[in-house]
Amino acid sequence: MSDVAVILINYNSSHHTISCVESIFSKTNTKLHFEIIITDNCSETEDFNTLKKFVNKQSNPKLKLYRSPTNTGFGGGNMHGYQYTNAPYVAFVNNDTLFLNDCLSILKKYLETDDAIGVVGGQAFKENGDFMISLDHFASPMREILGRSFLEFINPKKYPKRKKAYLKPITVNFVPGSFMMLRRKDFESVGGFDRQIFLYYEETDLCLRLKKINKSAVLVPEAKFTHLHGASTGKSIPIKKELKISLLYIMKKHYGNWGYFSVFAFLLIKYGMSSIIKSKNRPLFSLILKGAPMSESLQYKQSLKEV
Repeated sequence: MSDVAVILINYNSSHHTISCVESIFSKTNTKLHFEIIITDNCSETEDFNTLKKFVNKQSNPKLKLYRSPTNTGFGGGNMHGYQYTNAPYVAFVNNDTLFLNDCLSILKKYLETDDAIGVVGGQAFKENGDFMISLDHFASPMREILGRSFLEFINPKKYPKRKKAYLKPITVNFVPGSFMMLRRKDFESVGGFDRQIFLYYEETDLCLRLKKINKSAVLVPEAKFTHLHGASTGKSIPIKKELKISLLYIMKKHYGNWGYFSVFAFLLIKYGMSSIIKSKNRPLFSLILKGAPMSESLQYKQSLKEV
């Protein structure tokens, strides 16, 4: 049995997935028993076949590929892959990342030091080697309305600086979903990823639920990786809409009606005013005006394919 299961999602970006897998194999200590589970989230046939050809050519029992009949998003895609492993540790890794050192061994070793730690993440870098923010504060009414910098100013202990390179492990609100590792038992104790969320805010939701059972999140800067941020999703109006849908869902789930309506009112004013000048913001204003309902999510616009 593997000690660590790495779960990747591929969606029409097989070139990134292949590079990610190669980096994991090249940087991970051969003494660590690990496996890589790839969920193809219903990519186009050509992209899936490219990935399938690569996996078959490797002929490595540590590398497995499964295809979902529909695109289930980040949480659903990871849960699809999760069902094929029973490793005691699981790492969820974006396919647009490249390991720079033995991240799996480093993070697993740190998790083993304290059962109160629920999730750990490494330090990300941009493609050119520049520092990348690798921690964040929980999505909350205060964060959305007052801003991250204000929270860091008034309470630096609770809200450590995001734009700072740390040399030692530090407890944070949450680590980005681009690379996070957990114990299987902790992941399952909070129910895994919320499949209602199609894209974005999955990690803040997961870490909020872990916090409720007294499990902390820790950034471990010794583990280093490159993150080609946004390479697998890109930017578009539908993606921006999904951000708002997920945000308001999180507000209501974790902060109740007052949290939802305070952020809803803030966004309504913000995008109502900006849409007067910027026409590109009008679709977002229209969405928020309707309350950014889940029925508008991309998850309800996916089609089934044969696998």
